[in-house]
Amino acid sequence: MSWLILILSGALEAVWAAALHRTSQAKGRRRIMPAALFLISVIASTGGLAVAMQSIPTGTAYAVWVGVGVVLTSAYAMVTNVERATAARLLLLAGIAACVVGLKVVA
Repeated sequence: MSWLILILSGALEAVWAAALHRTSQAKGRRRIMPAALFLISVIASTGGLAVAMQSIPTGTAYAVWVGVGVVLTSAYAMVTNVERATAARLLLLAGIAACVVGLKVVA
């Protein structure tokens, strides 16, 4: 169960990163929703990380949390055309994903 919570918390890291980006682009009242989403998702994400760290070693949990977050954040940025999807970028992100899977296998 801790691993599922950790993966979901990593996914929420991508949500708060995207919401933070949208907050910086919005003006006036349009800023409230991304800011609220940012606050809710950052609290849930770090809370989930804290719960997972009760049974998963700190270094492993943090590396998986960040790895999941960075891969999903980058994928979102590529899908929304904020970043270009180059072969090198995709290969390196696949390497990060493989390392996250490797940490699960050896932990």
